[in-house]
Amino acid sequence: MAKPGKEKKSKEVEKNIDIKEKKSSKTAKVKRAKRKKDSNLKWDKLDNTAQLFPVIAREGMSNVYRVSVLLKEDIDGTALQLALEKVLPHFDIFRMTLKKGIFWHYFEENKRPAPRVMEESEYPCLFINPYENNHYFFRMSYYGNRINLEVFHAITDGNGALNFLKEITYQYIRLKHPELTGKVKDTLMSETSLDAEDSYLSNYKKKEPKTYKTKRAVIMKGEKLAANQLAITHGIMPIADIKAAAKSYGVTINQYLVGAYTWAIYKSYLNGKQSDKPITTCVPVNLRPYFESDTNKNFFVVVSAVFEPTAPSYTFEEVLQIVTNSLKEQITKENLEKLFSYNVSNEMNVLLRAIPLFLKNIAMKQVYNASAKANTTTITNLGILKTSDPYSVYIERFQAILSMSKGQNMKMTVISYEDKLTLTFSAGIILSNVQKTFFRKLSEDGIDVTIETNGVYYE
Repeated sequence: MAKPGKEKKSKEVEKNIDIKEKKSSKTAKVKRAKRKKDSNLKWDKLDNTAQLFPVIAREGMSNVYRVSVLLKEDIDGTALQLALEKVLPHFDIFRMTLKKGIFWHYFEENKRPAPRVMEESEYPCLFINPYENNHYFFRMSYYGNRINLEVFHAITDGNGALNFLKEITYQYIRLKHPELTGKVKDTLMSETSLDAEDSYLSNYKKKEPKTYKTKRAVIMKGEKLAANQLAITHGIMPIADIKAAAKSYGVTINQYLVGAYTWAIYKSYLNGKQSDKPITTCVPVNLRPYFESDTNKNFFVVVSAVFEPTAPSYTFEEVLQIVTNSLKEQITKENLEKLFSYNVSNEMNVLLRAIPLFLKNIAMKQVYNASAKANTTTITNLGILKTSDPYSVYIERFQAILSMSKGQNMKMTVISYEDKLTLTFSAGIILSNVQKTFFRKLSEDGIDVTIETNGVYYE
């Protein structure tokens, strides 16, 4: 017969076990409920181009770019925050956070509050740390009359970012100008696309394997700026002037600018001398007009304008013609389709898909590092932007900035709005002769250029 003390202790143990079982059961229910809630989260694949960016992104090579709109009035940060919060729920691709799977990175819906809008206090295009940004992969800031949207390239390209920025701008203007109440609807514009299809996959056609032939290119080297510092130089000019200059050479505006940039590198970096390495300029091509796409995801390919300075000397006209021919040969619908279809075919290969992500990452880094040696610089033209009435009267212009990448210490963006074209150099080195030679050439061709900088070269 058990002693009274032991019996009492036994009952207490049974009671504790019962409590633990109830707690365990309750915890299990909570976990099941959480799993059920998480299963309702939206998720999405990265498009074909986006898959590279999480692999190579790091401090100093952020793969973040900036698009900006300049208004005709100073920005109210509180109103801009509210505008972002009202517009963000409509754009699925911006409401995602990046996750790492077994075989691929993927996007998952981010239900956290919108990132905090800040007054600009740092250099542009810095690495986006999601843990400091509510797990979002874009940031928004303002300075004076300028609104900045910075985007990690895995989310979308410049066209998708501008689509988002314009709607935020319209919402901001409505908030700041009550006189528009009743004249415009407090909603997205009818022409704004919310399409989030992967246009690479929907337009992919199986092609014969394509072999890429690359050659080590001229790399512009020089004394580096401080970590995360970018030297920014804007050139603002009348579209009529640059159109007339391009027409005088029998080329398009884009061909003229690529030619003038190549010429500036040839004259000021190579000092007009021969080189066994080509000047190779990456030119991203927006695929939407070629394939009737309106997606907000990345949808572009990169072609290369190649100039090999093998002769003792070249005139500007000769350089321009070589670059123009190089672009004409590549920018055809058939060739552009071949380029992205080859890339998509690798993604769809059953054997490659089964390789774990950490091994894919190693392979992608090796391919990227090899291809980086074949490029001198990048020039991206985001085209002619249009805004809707009655908002246009409040908007002055748009501009864009690219971050640096491996081997490319200088890049250029081009964007047009109404009667002005704004081109922007971003550089991670102190060298400024290329920019000076470029703008000097434009002035010689009758283009009236206004220069603005962030002052890095004068510090």
